[in-house]
Amino acid sequence: MRIALLLSACLLCVGTHAAPVDVASLDRGTWPEKLTSPALFDVASRAENLMFAHGLLASEALDDAALKQRLGLKIINRAAIDDLRRQLWQRLLENYTFAQQSCEVDASFCYLVENMDDLREEAGKLQVSEDSFYIGWAAPSHAFHERYLDELLRKAALFPQISSEVARFGDHERNGDELNDRLFLLTFDGGPAPVSGNTDWLVDYLRKQKMNATFFVLGSSLQTRVQRSSAAEVEAVYQGQCVGTQGWQYRSHSHWVDWQSSITRSAALVQNLMPENYVPLFRPPYGQRRADSQGFFQAQGLQVALWDIDSQDEPGKLKAEESAQRVLTLMLLWRKGVIVFHDTQDKARVALPQLLQATGQSGLGWQDCREAFR
Repeated sequence: MRIALLLSACLLCVGTHAAPVDVASLDRGTWPEKLTSPALFDVASRAENLMFAHGLLASEALDDAALKQRLGLKIINRAAIDDLRRQLWQRLLENYTFAQQSCEVDASFCYLVENMDDLREEAGKLQVSEDSFYIGWAAPSHAFHERYLDELLRKAALFPQISSEVARFGDHERNGDELNDRLFLLTFDGGPAPVSGNTDWLVDYLRKQKMNATFFVLGSSLQTRVQRSSAAEVEAVYQGQCVGTQGWQYRSHSHWVDWQSSITRSAALVQNLMPENYVPLFRPPYGQRRADSQGFFQAQGLQVALWDIDSQDEPGKLKAEESAQRVLTLMLLWRKGVIVFHDTQDKARVALPQLLQATGQSGLGWQDCREAFR
């Protein structure tokens, strides 16, 4: 069995000042093994967890001035950053505990971790030697996790002035924490696409795979789609899928005067058109919503559906293959969660099949959309 050695000092040469606009992606070709078994999924998962923990631990040594410089911000919410770090450490410990259950099958990246102190110690001394089987992965993974950590820390630094998916405002907001290990929920934002477009292709592909997903639609786009086809055709498109809402327009609902009307109007449209597909979920565009909105959502019987695995497939960000590789790396890191693609983008048509092919033998499962967020 290959025993992973300690992360080499050469990783220190990787830059520590990722620009806020950078989006993290990792070439999975740098990892020398295919995920052809649950045990091999666990090996890769342990590796990504330790590498992310290594970067998280290092970031805690930064004072406020250094953190502001690294994140490109003049003001930061230190309390929100510290709270996020605590949540991340807890998640990492939980994940590593699950991932080390297969250490008897393959001991790579297996260390004695029984509590948080053990995890922090192993993360701090992580190294990969030059002659390691995994050396080609080490530096790219280090760079990925440093950049990804900056994405998360920056959002926390701006919270709650700019709300996002990294923190919740209450129990009416869900992000997939309650899912079981190795279980993922597939979601799509911003649709529907025009007639015979990406939405149609994706739902047809999912049905062929005997899968479903939650599609968060815009009321205006759904109304246009009905006008250009018919209500019956739209209902047929989403057959077997779940449909929630993103509001009437794809815009921030945190400072919009008509945010309540946007939500109720679009939810009513979906429920009237597709009562069998409708799920009482609101996905806030950009993750932005009001801190004082819990009463409204509870009165409407709605939950806010957040996410923790972002494909970054919007225009101007990652290419389709890069998006698929980012999602796969985050699946290995978080081991469960809510994945978000955009069904108005061509990239999802490439990324999703690549993702399913890469994970087909890894022992993970896909959450039935009708059972999610209950």
